[in-house]
Amino acid sequence: MNRINEEPQIHDDPVENRENDDDEDDDEDDQYEYGDGFLVYSSDDGEEEEEEDEEQRHCSEKKSRNRRKKDEAFSLHEDDYLLIEDNNVDFQRNKYKRLKKSSEEEDKINDNDDDLSHFIVDEDVPDDHGTRKIKKFKQVSDSNALRYANANDIFGDPEELLKLRRKDLAYNEKIERKLEDEFEPIVLSEKYMTEKDDEIRKLDVPERMQIFEEVTGNARVDDISIEEESNWIYARLVQEHGPSFLVNKNDIVRFLEMSHVQKLEIPFIAMYRKEQCRSLLDSSDDDGSDFNLLKKLETKWNKVLWMIQDLDRKWLLLRKRKTALFGYFTKRFEEETCRSDLNKSLFESVMKSLKAAETEREVDDVDSKFNLHFPHCEIDEGQYKRPNRKSHYSICSKFGIREFANKFGYSAEQLGFALSLEKVFVDELEDAKKTPEEMALYYKCAMFEDLQVVLKGARHVAAVEISCEPLIKKYVRGIYMENAVVSTSPTPDGDVVIDSFHQFSAVKWLREKPLRKFEGTQWLLIQKAEEEKLLQVTFKLPENQINWIISECSEHYLSVGVSKYAQLWNEQRKLILEDAVHGFLLPSMEKEARSLLISRAKTRLLSEYGQVLWNKVSSGPYRRNNNNTSDEEAAPRVLACCWGPGNPETTFVMLDSSGELVDVLYAESIALRFRDVNDQKRKKKDQDRLRKFIRDHQPNVVALAAANLSCVRLKDEIYEVIFQMVEELPSVVEAGIYDLPVVYADESLPRLYENSRISREQLPQQAGIVKRAVALGRYLQNPLAMISTLCGPGKDILFWKLHSLQDFLDPDEKYEMVEQVMVDITNQVGIDINLAASHEWLFAPLQFVSGLGPRKAASLQRSLVRAGSIFVRKELINHGIGKKVFVNAAGFLRIRRSGLACSSSQLIDLLDDTRIHPESYGLAQELAKDVYTHDIVRDDEDDAIEMAIEYVRDQPASLRKIVLDEYLRSKNQEKKKETYSLILRELSCGFQDWRSLFNEVDPDEEFYMISGETKETIGEGRVVQATVKKVTSGKAKCVLDCGLAGILLKEDYSDDGRDIVDLSNKLCEGDIVTCKVKSILKQRYHVLLVCKESKMRKNRNLEDVDYYYHEEERNSVRIEKEKAPKEKKQFKSRMIVHPRFQNITAEQATEYLSDKNIGESIVRPSSRGLNHLTLMIKIFDNVYANKEIIEGEKENKDIVSLQRIGKTLKIGNETFEDLDEVMDRYVDPLVTHLMTMLNYRKFRTGTKSEIDDLLRVEKGVNPKMVVYSFGVSHEHPGSFILSYIRSANPHHEYIGLYPKGFKFRKRMFGDLDKLAAYFKRHVDDQGHY
Repeated sequence: MNRINEEPQIHDDPVENRENDDDEDDDEDDQYEYGDGFLVYSSDDGEEEEEEDEEQRHCSEKKSRNRRKKDEAFSLHEDDYLLIEDNNVDFQRNKYKRLKKSSEEEDKINDNDDDLSHFIVDEDVPDDHGTRKIKKFKQVSDSNALRYANANDIFGDPEELLKLRRKDLAYNEKIERKLEDEFEPIVLSEKYMTEKDDEIRKLDVPERMQIFEEVTGNARVDDISIEEESNWIYARLVQEHGPSFLVNKNDIVRFLEMSHVQKLEIPFIAMYRKEQCRSLLDSSDDDGSDFNLLKKLETKWNKVLWMIQDLDRKWLLLRKRKTALFGYFTKRFEEETCRSDLNKSLFESVMKSLKAAETEREVDDVDSKFNLHFPHCEIDEGQYKRPNRKSHYSICSKFGIREFANKFGYSAEQLGFALSLEKVFVDELEDAKKTPEEMALYYKCAMFEDLQVVLKGARHVAAVEISCEPLIKKYVRGIYMENAVVSTSPTPDGDVVIDSFHQFSAVKWLREKPLRKFEGTQWLLIQKAEEEKLLQVTFKLPENQINWIISECSEHYLSVGVSKYAQLWNEQRKLILEDAVHGFLLPSMEKEARSLLISRAKTRLLSEYGQVLWNKVSSGPYRRNNNNTSDEEAAPRVLACCWGPGNPETTFVMLDSSGELVDVLYAESIALRFRDVNDQKRKKKDQDRLRKFIRDHQPNVVALAAANLSCVRLKDEIYEVIFQMVEELPSVVEAGIYDLPVVYADESLPRLYENSRISREQLPQQAGIVKRAVALGRYLQNPLAMISTLCGPGKDILFWKLHSLQDFLDPDEKYEMVEQVMVDITNQVGIDINLAASHEWLFAPLQFVSGLGPRKAASLQRSLVRAGSIFVRKELINHGIGKKVFVNAAGFLRIRRSGLACSSSQLIDLLDDTRIHPESYGLAQELAKDVYTHDIVRDDEDDAIEMAIEYVRDQPASLRKIVLDEYLRSKNQEKKKETYSLILRELSCGFQDWRSLFNEVDPDEEFYMISGETKETIGEGRVVQATVKKVTSGKAKCVLDCGLAGILLKEDYSDDGRDIVDLSNKLCEGDIVTCKVKSILKQRYHVLLVCKESKMRKNRNLEDVDYYYHEEERNSVRIEKEKAPKEKKQFKSRMIVHPRFQNITAEQATEYLSDKNIGESIVRPSSRGLNHLTLMIKIFDNVYANKEIIEGEKENKDIVSLQRIGKTLKIGNETFEDLDEVMDRYVDPLVTHLMTMLNYRKFRTGTKSEIDDLLRVEKGVNPKMVVYSFGVSHEHPGSFILSYIRSANPHHEYIGLYPKGFKFRKRMFGDLDKLAAYFKRHVDDQGHY
């Protein structure tokens, strides 16, 4: 306990300063290591070394000469070698190293040239760590002369030695290189090995604060500056969240002081400084007099604190920009005044406006005004040269028109003062004694020859100055943002693309929605649709508001005179105001409104994105006993399984309780549906192997990646194996196997880990599916550590799909939110340092600990891994972190007997295994001692404090006796209630897990994970494509593209479905049906389909329809189109280049093929939309078959990508890569069979009735025979009719034409003779027609 209360000592990084052996002398300044391995230093005590053995001396000299010969050897500093090795960089270090000595040491050598007798020769001996230590041999002599002679005998001439020494030093300076010379900058940056990273590591300031201050600059910490900033932040909070947002301004002041002065991070403030900022925290758990020790706390996202920090950053950036502009404006004005006598009052008003500006937008206004009156110039050889492209304003100013504009009356600045009510002008505007035209005569010139051009230029100058006046813009901005409205309507392309299920369907028809009503992420969808040219977006300020702005300006800008001159000048002034408002101010406000809407929508999207991440990362690990929230229970042993299609195979991995990989099992056939005996044998073998695998490793839970529908069958197979184990050997199987749970887990994060660089470093020899399974199991054991693993330099976490709109966010914006969430949750959970030191992957959250960051965390991790374990929190200072960082981090780093510390007998302070900060150890010890002495009356003992803490930890019920408010009053500590509340909870149960309990996926989540769909991609009313797999008389079984099974009932096939006797007459196996989702049976993974025309026409009713969404507007447009004269049906042209493709309609295609040979074909756009094509084949004269081609793998990002052909083409159940393959594998074989049919001996031309008449004649001639013939089906183009007469009446059956042959009675025939023979043998079979 005494060690805990000692003042911690700060030491340098042990990596950078390695300790010498105990037997080395203290004086190290006189030591030099020669390039040849000898170390020489002078001695003043008169002692000499003992004579060395002759053989050893000769060996040493030989080694020295050999080393000196290797001048070309390259070397780095030892610290660089260690840094490279710690970061797993592949680099071959030299066998020998040279240490470059400082110039001071070389000077000492030169100073001692007169007395070279004090030599001590050291032989370097490698220690256990590979570090060369110095072994000393001493001898004593009587005189300097003797020592000099001995040195000569051993080393040779000292003068020569010194020359060699100087030569080596010069050479080392030449060849020594930095890491930057050997590695790519990106490698050094990712490994945090740059010089800047070293500076951040060494500076005793929290790393995130250093990065923060690099952008914002150092904050002013005087009382006036902090008070000014707190007022600004408070005003912004009230403005954004309304007056109901209850925040104490004094708490903001204290937060800024703790952040900027004391360098405390948000997690520390939220945990240990609650008393100083109560209104900024949700501290409802500890408020009031009903403190309940048994009540479990919950993790909290400190949103208000992060919001204030964000406003702090904005304030500092605003102040930094204003400071820079102050300097720039002053310099620029001084330069201008050297060349011309400009209006000094104008400059002073700009500086005054800049000082008063409180937002970035207001600073932009001031900057715009300054640049208007003091335009930027280019410098060319000391002279100013105007830019080549000049604005009309600058041209007017150059030719004196600005002087004329000033005669119109009040200036723009005076008008701004009047509108803002900052100044009231009592002097009436003095009217000129000349008309505007007469005044314009004085300003005619070669550029402005016409009077109207002069007047127009003057009005333009005045309008521009009005539009750039900050006060006027602020006035108009307030009206515009409060009253402007937005409307949307589809473009012609958008009307085609945006259906009721499209992403933009909810914003397709918005009518006059006010800006202030835009909430959530709706604007981002509108912006994207506008960029893709699918929507037209219009901003509009109502006419009454525009008239109000102009009338208010006119009241102050126009003259009240009634003279003729006054009226003429007022006409010009009205034109100026109209031009300023409509030509400049309103377009400028629209740009600002768009920017504001984007900012609001992104802020909301970031919040939603962060909330989804928070929900995932704040979920606790899987526990065998979910009611036990203490951390005493070890993590479960997990058997993780990932389904594989065969390459890779289905894989099982076994993880121990620390998440380390124990064993791997590949089981390719375990989830297969066996079709023969061999498949059954392979499956049985895999089942036996899995049974042995489970029996050997005894897992606590099986985690199964929910990837696809095959996983449902795989889960059943795993349960079957478990049941077999219990049935076969009930006495041998452990109790845990009886109820071994199999839980589904999301595979999205493990897949990211599988493809990440960190997985290659952690599991370098393992296959990808093994890495995925390891991540799956670790996610169950420690979700926080697994998610943190992907937050490394590669930032793979950003590819985790958490929100459907997250692609609208920049990577930096997303990672800033990720870091915010991870910092909050990591510090509330804590990190077990000793356990992580033994298992590297558990160190992943360390970078999010308060005070640390990726650089400091990496350095601390390396030091802790070398140490193996630590036993006292204050030892952390000896591992390279300073006092300020230690203060921030200490309370969140858990020190307990875990990892390598389990095998140590060294005592560990129980308080180090709690969230109690070392600064509060005294309070905790006092409280524990009070409880201990109250319950057990004993005399004072030396170890009373230790015994007291052990007592309250073993007997937490003793703490419940304390009435907190009374105890605080007795100690005069009423202001530290939150601190004592934390102490009580941690003494009762240190580092209790505050996260929510692990919850298995619910049925809805399971369905969407297994199917790979989302609520947006599949739902009732959604249009889908289904392939028919099996048809019966009453229903058709189909498969959707996502793999889900679909069922189409007979009555749902068409509106007259009840009249259909046999659905197989309507559908065939392999047909592709366009239908809608009627309902979803999620438990069975089945989808009920409907393709009635009445249902297909009906659009989906939008859920949560926007109040400003007007369906009737769309209907009115449709009605107008229907009332318009009928035109030829138009099609959407396609961007496809192929000899057989043409952008023509069905009628045009028919006309094109009419004079072509039978079997000719053409591909044209489909009326079904941009995801379909139509293949038209001429079957017979006036008979044309249309085959639907479904395009797949299309980019659906814009109309152009939709117009291109898909990467896959599907006809029936056949898939093709392009149109050439369609022609080769589909059209050509089909036409071959078509010509075979047309040339067959039994083929007859004519309609069905005409062929029946021919058969009747033939039957009359041969009444005992069954007469038959083949013909073309005119009702179903692309099919043939088999007509025959057995007795009296003709019968008909259809024959399908396919590339593989002819389909008759659900059989495929490649030859017509075989088909005819089959028909003759089974002519009397029933049920086929």
